Amino acid sequence: MALALQHEEDRRDAFPDRPDLVIIDGGRGQYEAARQVFAELGVEGVALASIAKGPDRNAGRETFFVAGRAPFKLLPRDPALFFVQRLRDEAHRFAIGTHRAKRKKDFVKSPLDEIPGIGPARKRALLHAFGSAKDVARAGLADLEKTAGLNAATAKRIYDFFHDGGGG
Repeated sequence: MALALQHEEDRRDAFPDRPDLVIIDGGRGQYEAARQVFAELGVEGVALASIAKGPDRNAGRETFFVAGRAPFKLLPRDPALFFVQRLRDEAHRFAIGTHRAKRKKDFVKSPLDEIPGIGPARKRALLHAFGSAKDVARAGLADLEKTAGLNAATAKRIYDFFHDGGGG
């Protein structure tokens, strides 16, 4: 009996399968789009709300959209409004940080990374010899074969990658 009670307590403390509330950053249009997606996915029993910044994007003048009631505003000094603003700001901070990290990673990607057998050392040698991946792609086979650190087979693989539809 005690084991069954302990198991029941563990389930109550566990994270739920679905949220109780989903807050959308945006106005009526974003709310309606999210509502439509919920309907298409068959999501039921999850409250949906959206929060739109006020005129001139002033914090403290947000409008809330929820099912079954007219759009409304909270008082500018309402603690619930402060809480929702902090949630939104944290979501923005996270999204922007993630986007910047992905953009930075994509920025340093090179077509040279896609060529089998080209690791960091050979990539460095190619960039040192030619200046850019675009210039490596334009290089002739004889020029690639002269590059320090490349043998004839690797030079041919690079040339074929860019000239036989592999990456150029």
